[in-house]
Amino acid sequence: MSPVDWLTAATDHPMTDLERSAAESGVRRIAGIDEAGRGPLAGPVVAGAVVLASPIDEANDSKKLTARRREKLFTSIMDGTHDVGISIIEADEVDALGIQTANYAAMSQAAQDLDKAPELVLIDGFSVPGCPYPQKKIIKGDQRSMSIAAASIVAKVTRDRLMEEWDLKFPEYGFAKHKGYGTKAHMEALEKYGPCPIHRRSFAPLSKQLESGQLL
Repeated sequence: MSPVDWLTAATDHPMTDLERSAAESGVRRIAGIDEAGRGPLAGPVVAGAVVLASPIDEANDSKKLTARRREKLFTSIMDGTHDVGISIIEADEVDALGIQTANYAAMSQAAQDLDKAPELVLIDGFSVPGCPYPQKKIIKGDQRSMSIAAASIVAKVTRDRLMEEWDLKFPEYGFAKHKGYGTKAHMEALEKYGPCPIHRRSFAPLSKQLESGQLL
C-alpha cells in the first residue's frame, strides 16, 4: 500500500482531515514533522518526520499521552512499515545556532532523513526556512494531524531515551526525571554542581549565572 492509499480509502478519523485533503489533490507522500526539547536547560533538540503507511489510530499530541502509551505507539511507528526520519541537534549546537535556528535545522534535517523525499510536509506551528520540500504550517498540528502526532511521539520518546542515557553519566542532575527542564530539583543541582557538558549555556538562567560566576 502506498502512503496515500489509506487516506483515499473510507476513513472518518478527524486527525486525517489535513492529510486526506492533500491526498485528494494528488499529493502522495505527506510527512508530519514535530520537535521536542525546545525549552529545557539541558540536552538536545530532537525532531521527527513521519510518512504514515497506515493509520495510527491512538496517535495524539505526545504531551497528552502517558509515557507508557508513548512507548507503545513509538514501537508501532518504528516497526518498519512507516517512513521515519530523526534529527538530533546537541546542546552545544543549540548554543552556537540559537534555539529557533536549531529548531529549524532539526525539522529540516528530519525531513531529509526520510528514505524517500516527501511531496508535502505538515509542520507543527512553524514554517521552516531552508526546508527543501513544500510545506504547510499547522497551528496545534500535533492535535489535528495524525502524521504530526506520530512525529511528536517519535521526537519525544527519542529525546526522553537520550536524557535517560545522560542520567547514567550525570546522575546528580536527575535528567531521567525532568528531562533537562528547569525544575526546582534541577536548579538546585545546578547550584550545587554547576553545569555539565549537555547544559545549554546560552539559556537563562544559566547564561546569567555563568556571567556572574555563580556556576564556575
